[in-house]
Amino acid sequence: MKPSDLKGRSLINWKDWSPEEIKYLLELSHSVKKSLRLKDVHQRFLGKTLAMLFEKRSTRTRCAFETAFGEEGGHPVFLSSSDIQLGAKESIEDTARVLGRMFSAIEFRGYKQETVEILARESGVPVYNGLTDKFHPTQALADVMTLEEVFGKVAGRTLCFVGDGRNNVARSLIVISSKLGINCTVICPPELATERDLLDEVAPWAAASGAKITVTGDLSAVAGADAVYTDVWVSMGEEAQRDARVALLTPYRVTEELMAKTGNPDAIFLHCLPAVKGEEVTVPVIEGQRSRVWDQAENRKHTIKAIMLATI
Repeated sequence: MKPSDLKGRSLINWKDWSPEEIKYLLELSHSVKKSLRLKDVHQRFLGKTLAMLFEKRSTRTRCAFETAFGEEGGHPVFLSSSDIQLGAKESIEDTARVLGRMFSAIEFRGYKQETVEILARESGVPVYNGLTDKFHPTQALADVMTLEEVFGKVAGRTLCFVGDGRNNVARSLIVISSKLGINCTVICPPELATERDLLDEVAPWAAASGAKITVTGDLSAVAGADAVYTDVWVSMGEEAQRDARVALLTPYRVTEELMAKTGNPDAIFLHCLPAVKGEEVTVPVIEGQRSRVWDQAENRKHTIKAIMLATI
């Protein structure tokens, strides 16, 4: 597939992307990472501009988009909720129309999935979901890239997400795994189980790719996992629920004992970061030899650059 085939596409989540399109982005991600290591400099975004809209704070997403776009000669513009009128004095639709006339593309990181969908519908330029309460698609692509670096072919591998089965990372992993033939097991308390609507939606994609998508509360389901993944127990905007979340999720902490239950000495540990060390994961796991979280964090940049190269 040529990059021109994807020109103008937005990334809202992975639902409307084919397995072949996702695989192309992964191939491009590996290529741009290799180029950077070889100090092979390009200016493919020269004369291009990127609006970066942030309602939520960020380290990896902001740095990945800014450095990826800037290294290619483009001009990224950071706009926090205190900088513009998004959804305040001005409707999201009107903001989208204005930004679409001034920028080559738009990135949004915030709360409502509806916001990024409106931006994509109204702006007329590619829009990238840098995180919403429902989905975190750029993170999921970096996760799969990391799996490919460790294991090569990912189809048929087993990824276990342990924690809140309704958070944006868990949902995104379920969608992308169903497209790529990755067996995705979400291990979570019943109260935080992934919504049935999403599981029903991905079922045809999983059937086509051969992926097995499972949601369970049984920690023994980590047996045979190639990767164990977790995320913070309390996301931004959910601070009031902290005590209840900690009580529910403490049994689902990723420990050395849980990693041993995989029965797989080559199983790796993943985390989208930032991590609360000692809470959702113990220090020996995240700092240990099984951890690939720093590769994962770096790969946010390479996958985001690939997404933008393919669509701009």
